[in-house]
Amino acid sequence: QVQLVESGGGLVQAGGSLRLSCAASGRTLSTYDMGWYRQAPGKEREFVAAISWSGGSTTYADSVKGRFTISRDNARNTVYLQMNSLKPEDTAIYYCNADLRPYGFSNYWGQGTQVTVSS
Repeated sequence: QVQLVESGGGLVQAGGSLRLSCAASGRTLSTYDMGWYRQAPGKEREFVAAISWSGGSTTYADSVKGRFTISRDNARNTVYLQMNSLKPEDTAIYYCNADLRPYGFSNYWGQGTQVTVSS
């Protein structure tokens, strides 16, 4: 079983920055890709960013490219999302994800952390 706990959300003005953290427990995730998703009120959950197990490869949604940076510290079993130049449209609940289904396990989600960007 894997538990993912996000932290670092909050209220910030447009143009500001936040750094989200996702701490994993129950299983080491150093050999698995990880991702961040978000869900705004009344909208579907959408992909934000992903990072390979080694951290050597990253992928971003077009809407956050150049502003957000995903990284990981495998020694701490933690994934980060640095968010700069935040916009009101970035307001959402941000979720950490570890999709271990290809390895015979489940698709794991954290409880989410609220990010609110005021204009």
